[in-house]
Amino acid sequence: MKKFTYSVAALVAMSTISNAGGDIVAVEPVAEIIAPVVDSGFYVGIAYSAVNFSSDYDGENINDSWTGEYTEDYDSIMLQVGYKINKYFAVEGRYWDSYGDAEWVNEGNGANHSGEGSFTWKESGTYSDAEFTAWGLYVKPMYPVTEAFDVYALLGYGNNTLSYDGVDELDENGFQWGIGASYDLTDNFALFADYVRMHADETSSTDSTGGRNGSAWTGDIINDDTIYTLNFGVTYKF
Repeated sequence: MKKFTYSVAALVAMSTISNAGGDIVAVEPVAEIIAPVVDSGFYVGIAYSAVNFSSDYDGENINDSWTGEYTEDYDSIMLQVGYKINKYFAVEGRYWDSYGDAEWVNEGNGANHSGEGSFTWKESGTYSDAEFTAWGLYVKPMYPVTEAFDVYALLGYGNNTLSYDGVDELDENGFQWGIGASYDLTDNFALFADYVRMHADETSSTDSTGGRNGSAWTGDIINDDTIYTLNFGVTYKF
């Protein structure tokens, strides 16, 4: 009888546990999905540019020989747009346009062949009607020194134009190169500074239009022209 009583009690207990277990509903864990932050790679920028045009020249005619340097300095605004493919490589386009007056300096020295000795000169002034414009397309290899600091190079092709009173005095296409560095202030804003060699060309000419006291002479002149810019600006990365 006692064994029967114990068996009934066990069955009741198992039934109670079974009924209670039927009320338990399994809850699956909810996984929170976080959308990754996507860097589009596109960026734009603006910079102040100090532009320098210089012409080193050597010449000689039947009366004199001379050597000197002529320079022009411009203030300019540079605009850029680019696409960063990865942390080591980007492509970029730039456009420059000067503002204000251009400052010029012409200085050198020479010797007179007729025994009158040597001579020197230095002249300077400003041009209110001179303008510099340029554009360039570049590949931009980069090296991340730290997470925030990059060094880079610019290799590309572009155009330079120097004009006076709306007339182009120099309008040249050619290879351009540069070096620079940038520093990230935030995820979107960065400061940069770079040097870009815009133009380099050596030319020679022979002039026989006249000479001292109206006498005819033949003069040979060699010009070594260069244009470079120093750029200081900020970029915004989308």
